Amino acid sequence: MTNAPETSAEDSLIARYFKPLATDPGALALVDDAAILSSSGEDIVVTTDAVVEGVHYLATDPPDTVAHKALRVNLSDLAAKGASPAGFVLTLALRSKEDAWLRPFADALGEDAKTFACPLLGGDTVSTPGPQMISITAFGRVPKGRMVGRTGARPGDLVFVTGTIGDAALGLDVLTGGAAAAAVTDPAARDYLIDRYRVPRPRNALASIVRDYASAGMDVSDGLAGDLAKLCAASGVSAVINAHHVPASPAAAIAVPVVGLEKLVSGGDDYEILCTVPEGRSAAFSRQAELAGVEVAMLGTITSGQGAPQWIDAQGREVTLRRLSYSHF
Repeated sequence: MTNAPETSAEDSLIARYFKPLATDPGALALVDDAAILSSSGEDIVVTTDAVVEGVHYLATDPPDTVAHKALRVNLSDLAAKGASPAGFVLTLALRSKEDAWLRPFADALGEDAKTFACPLLGGDTVSTPGPQMISITAFGRVPKGRMVGRTGARPGDLVFVTGTIGDAALGLDVLTGGAAAAAVTDPAARDYLIDRYRVPRPRNALASIVRDYASAGMDVSDGLAGDLAKLCAASGVSAVINAHHVPASPAAAIAVPVVGLEKLVSGGDDYEILCTVPEGRSAAFSRQAELAGVEVAMLGTITSGQGAPQWIDAQGREVTLRRLSYSHF
């Protein structure tokens, strides 16, 4: 009699929680140590982001929201590049393999994989004595040569951003007892801000529109002000930005008099699309975004030169920002 091959705890974990998510044929049912991703003559866009307990999410955050965030921050990058999701690989560093955490995490990950048509292709699981970490590398497809990079902004282009800015930073502030916790007392507003911190809204519905109209683009992850400066530096340009045009949700507007504008534009975790559009195409871009159900705001104009973007208020006075973005180091 031949003994059955021994199954490791890691293999059992993968089979129980993640094999059901690997529905794409290229995943090879997670029985191999590689996957196949067909390009069909398109360019493959690759992006990777990790979320670390205590840095990108709190230890008390529900596991389903951690799963949503881990995948969606990558989907946001693909959207800003004009790419359609093709799949992802997952690396999990876990302290334990408790079903109470892994089951809702895996279920939520599967929901998003289906919703955004971004199937699991493979990955790795390891144990760690330290904070948990989830790293995802996502793949997207664009027509040959059509990826929207950071280097295409030109003087005269208009600067757009999707959605609202600052909600996530304020949500974290509420959770950790910061100034926003005292400023925002309405329960519904607090819940909205917390949800925006925990569960990003990637603008994948806008991907093809960004690809068709934008000259440059990136997602807003570290902070609008800092990410705009990065885009301008990559393109060798500068910008004049109307601070009063930064879109804020009603919940964020409650906190602004207390926390200030700088908190909104430098806090990060927005996962909105920042892009530049030639002026002659801006009206059509705005119309297409509206048809896609994504709100966009025009913030200002790209200018020549290579200095830091200038922020001005409604009276035309310069706004000084001491902090532009979140930094890990």
